[in-house]
Amino acid sequence: MAGNGVASIGECMLELSGQTGPNWRMGFAGDTFNTLWALHALSGDRPATYVSAFGDDPFSQGQIAFFAENGIGIGSSPVIPGARPGLYAITLNGAERSFTYWRGDAAARQLASDPAALSKNLENQSLVYFSGITLAILDDAARAALLAAVAKARAAGSTVAFDPNYRPRLWRGREDAQAAIVEALAVTDIALPTFPDEQMLFDDKAPQATADRIGKLVREVVVKNGEAPALIAANGTRREVAAIHVAAPVDTTGAGDSFNGGYLAARLAGHHPLEAARRAHRVAAAVVQVRGALAPFETLRAAFEG
Repeated sequence: MAGNGVASIGECMLELSGQTGPNWRMGFAGDTFNTLWALHALSGDRPATYVSAFGDDPFSQGQIAFFAENGIGIGSSPVIPGARPGLYAITLNGAERSFTYWRGDAAARQLASDPAALSKNLENQSLVYFSGITLAILDDAARAALLAAVAKARAAGSTVAFDPNYRPRLWRGREDAQAAIVEALAVTDIALPTFPDEQMLFDDKAPQATADRIGKLVREVVVKNGEAPALIAANGTRREVAAIHVAAPVDTTGAGDSFNGGYLAARLAGHHPLEAARRAHRVAAAVVQVRGALAPFETLRAAFEG
């Protein structure tokens, strides 16, 4: 039987943001960590575990310490001698962002190097979350080990949530991405796709087409679409939930990830999918009003409660 914890699997990088001349602010972020950050802030006393692999350099040590200071553990994730975290920088054009990455040899690419430790990290979790980026940074054998561990956790009672989060530059090719994402959807209970990504990868014509396709494999689908309404397909019904317009966003980094965290926190708390989406939109709207991917816990909680 699943326990009370939440586990998120993927890569947390060093984040450079808030450039002022030659100076940058350094933090820690990455799609699945951003989601866990919001989920942890909004889920009360649930134990939170970030499942990855880490280096033994000062930056990795600082990353693990930052997690611990904020109540997030790393479970049995391997610490690999000589490895180091990936790095990315956010460049803003107004509030819209672009990213430059240095991640080719990041420690997180070895997160499935010890399948037994990976499975242990997913034991007794109420929720297990991962993304298409988690899949993309792994080689074929590691990806198979990851999906096997997720399937095992699901069979033991964990709810599995997955965001396809397609990033073309991380994949060998489009067909490779399609195949891996379909495999992941087959072990998923809650899917959180973004329509422009799905349109690019699967040629979906509209959010309804995304919901149709994914709904053949997954019982609950939330199709995000920026400032357009989110489409919720669950319990045999489909409804749109309007997004919240922010007149003067500061930085859109992490908005979709934080939506996922808000949605999953609300579902874990017993809210209906439509109410979960309303709360998630409020969380995302709050996040785009701060710099970087991680908003303060107090900001997230105030938005979630409305």
